[in-house]
Amino acid sequence: MNILLKTTLTASVLSTMMATSAMAAPAETPPAFVKRVADGLITRLKADHAKLQNNPAAVKLIIRQNLDPYVDSQAFTRTVMGTYATNQYSTAAQRAQFEKNFRETLIENYGSAFGKFTNQSYTMRPYKASNSKFPVVTIDFNNNADKIPVSFQLSDNGNQWKIRNINVSGIDLGLQFRNQFAANVKSNGGNLDKAIATFKPDADAAVKK
Repeated sequence: MNILLKTTLTASVLSTMMATSAMAAPAETPPAFVKRVADGLITRLKADHAKLQNNPAAVKLIIRQNLDPYVDSQAFTRTVMGTYATNQYSTAAQRAQFEKNFRETLIENYGSAFGKFTNQSYTMRPYKASNSKFPVVTIDFNNNADKIPVSFQLSDNGNQWKIRNINVSGIDLGLQFRNQFAANVKSNGGNLDKAIATFKPDADAAVKK
């Protein structure tokens, strides 16, 4: 076999391996991923409960370490910005600034909610596999006598599942935040920079819809 043929075959094999790897699905099943993330977060909250009282910075740190890495903030950003996420209405710099602000606000919202965490638990609903590229896993958070269903819509982000949207008690947070942002753009007279700078997604208001 001559050198040229060997080189061609080697390149072909390597490119095939790389393409296969790039298209490979995450090793974890969607429910296993959600359970791992939920267990990791709850374990930290329980272990550090005494330190978290009146210490929002400590709560935010736990959220950053145990939840933020698993959120597909780019997908969430596109959902919330809606039509404003297109080149026709915004620049790449504006979208990047929106994502940064949005992520920080979400961490603040999550921190406020989880800072009140005491000894809640959760149960996973049976997972229904589908051909959708955005699988959904639902868990019920047990808060005293109440059960709060939370559905996580996932996306395959480089062989790793990530959370691209959340539904709480039947309320699509991505859609509600999109409505909030559109209203904020309108209240700022269509000035997108001002709307991005002042936008504060309100999860409580969204869930109460």
